[in-house]
Amino acid sequence: MSTRFLLMLIAVAAVSPLGINLYLPSMPGMTVALGVDYAAVQFTLSVYLAAVALGQLIIGPVSDRYGRRPVLLGGLVMFVIGSLVCMLAPNIGVLNVGRVIQALGGCAGIALSRAIVRDLYDRTQATSMIGYVTMGMAVAPMVAPTIGGLLEALHGWRASFGFLACFGLGTLAVVYILLHETNPWRDDKAGQQPLLNGYGKLFRIPAFWGFALTAGFSSSAFFSFVGGAAYVVIDLMGRTPVEYGMYFGIVSVGYIIGNFLSSRFVAKTGPQRMIRLGASLAFAAVLLTGILYALDDMQPAFLFLPTMFLGMGNGLVMPSCIAGAVSVKPEVAGAASGLAGSIQIGFGAVVAPIVGALVATSAWPMIVVTGLCTVMAMLTMRLVSK
Repeated sequence: MSTRFLLMLIAVAAVSPLGINLYLPSMPGMTVALGVDYAAVQFTLSVYLAAVALGQLIIGPVSDRYGRRPVLLGGLVMFVIGSLVCMLAPNIGVLNVGRVIQALGGCAGIALSRAIVRDLYDRTQATSMIGYVTMGMAVAPMVAPTIGGLLEALHGWRASFGFLACFGLGTLAVVYILLHETNPWRDDKAGQQPLLNGYGKLFRIPAFWGFALTAGFSSSAFFSFVGGAAYVVIDLMGRTPVEYGMYFGIVSVGYIIGNFLSSRFVAKTGPQRMIRLGASLAFAAVLLTGILYALDDMQPAFLFLPTMFLGMGNGLVMPSCIAGAVSVKPEVAGAASGLAGSIQIGFGAVVAPIVGALVATSAWPMIVVTGLCTVMAMLTMRLVSK
């Protein structure tokens, strides 16, 4: 895989995470600008996550039949249109409509970047390559809140969605030029079967559920933190959106380190051992967060420094889980990537609003829900060996 092609996959995979993270520092300010409460603005995150989860269920099998390239190009067009709708939205209702369009388009990048890697590599190589893709992709959520905080301070919340539209348009151009069709099964007889046939195959494989559910609970631990951290830091601790964005980068640094270690050592340690190590590290990070927050509940560093190790744990878990999920039936890699991605993001869509509704006076609900998610990740991994 050439460097240009790898960078293209990183950009494609980064589209949807940018849609999640870029406007987070603007959320408290959007409540004033749009005349709504924080829960209503937080719902724009939840509706985005839900649309990403549902969209992947469709995009995955459609790409198995018709190919990765046309589906990905169509998704990026939708992302640009949705971003423009959000930028111009006169009220919270139109904003939510734009978020749904944006999410349905952006989720193509999540599902198909993984499927494209699996089209080109076997399972072990795919784990390593997905690690490199997600390591590079982690730069997006690392810098996005900082960029979003600056845009909020200089031009208001609409500037973030203008930035997303430009990024989506640039990625669309690069994909159009560089991406050739990678799906070798799209013209096979299997590709002519009903679109949902791939799901029927996956439902009967316990190992798929082990990989997919572990990825889902690991991801939901992160989204538990995302769902409440902006409110806790900006409203409860009295810090600025720019400060929040800078602190948030610490978590992404941990995620990058975890993905690098996974890519570097998974061939020696094995995917299952890597996943168990990452899940255990994430649980330990939440325990440390609780201890430090109990000592001083007004220090952002006491939330973000230990959460860096939560990000590192996720970085160890996710490449092996995703590569495992899309490898159990390579001929339906698109469906597997879509379903696993739907579970991953769908769990986040559930926990984020719960945490957002509970952190009115304290970060404890966020910490507790995050901890429960890491425990579930450790438990569901047992399905892989069955």
